[in-house]
Amino acid sequence: MWNGTGVVPTDCEETPRRARNRRVNRRLLWETIFVLAISLGQSAWYSILQMIERLTRGIPIHQQTSTLNSSVTPERPWLDLLYQVSDIIFGVAPALLALLLLAQVKPPRTGVRRALGLRRSWGHDVGAGAILALIIGIPGLGFYLAARALGINTTVQASQLQHTWWTVPVLIGLAIMNAVLEETVMVGYLFTRWRQIGWSTTVVIVASAVIRGTYHLYQGWGGFLGNIVMGLFLGWVFSRSRRLLPLIVAHSFLDIVSFVGYAYLAGRVSWL
Repeated sequence: MWNGTGVVPTDCEETPRRARNRRVNRRLLWETIFVLAISLGQSAWYSILQMIERLTRGIPIHQQTSTLNSSVTPERPWLDLLYQVSDIIFGVAPALLALLLLAQVKPPRTGVRRALGLRRSWGHDVGAGAILALIIGIPGLGFYLAARALGINTTVQASQLQHTWWTVPVLIGLAIMNAVLEETVMVGYLFTRWRQIGWSTTVVIVASAVIRGTYHLYQGWGGFLGNIVMGLFLGWVFSRSRRLLPLIVAHSFLDIVSFVGYAYLAGRVSWL
């Protein structure tokens, strides 16, 4: 290409810039690996180990259970409450770290809030999240029941907290924590970083969805496949809307209904 000096640049003259970009991309890739290693990537690894344990237990998967939100010290409710609140606080920390890294290290040109759609339109986003929850939740329940009937999923006990005055607020807090952590890290953070590295949107959506499915593998093959489908759908929605809050709202609604509903319906409804 003519540069106005009479000299045609060679590939060698472009090498420093390309080398610098490669170094930055490697750094960003390692950053995503470490963020996953202290959060949902770690959960994915332990889910793989737990699935291996389930498959080698000698008991069919459909006869096994997966317990969520258990009491730690049921005989001492005040201490159990401190454990649950601590889980909520520390569970949100990786999401906050991911946002901090996005803001401090090669931030998006438009800024983090604009890049993730965390600006204004709160009412619209809540409404969109509620619609997403309905789109995902009803088929998701049917898929879970079908997976159990096919013998490829455990029975998921969504809440094993003792019934006290703080049970419902804690379950709601845990649901929101899960939503903030998963959608911020798996969608907002990873989609931004992996696109900066140069991955295509399709590759980013698929990779994020597979990780999402893997950290639900402890529930069985049904939980694995169902959450991959959910991840593909939410990833596609974010790639089109560039708004993170509807995903967080949808995920919160789904988990609140699951956690609180199970806490009060278990033993009263046969299919639970």
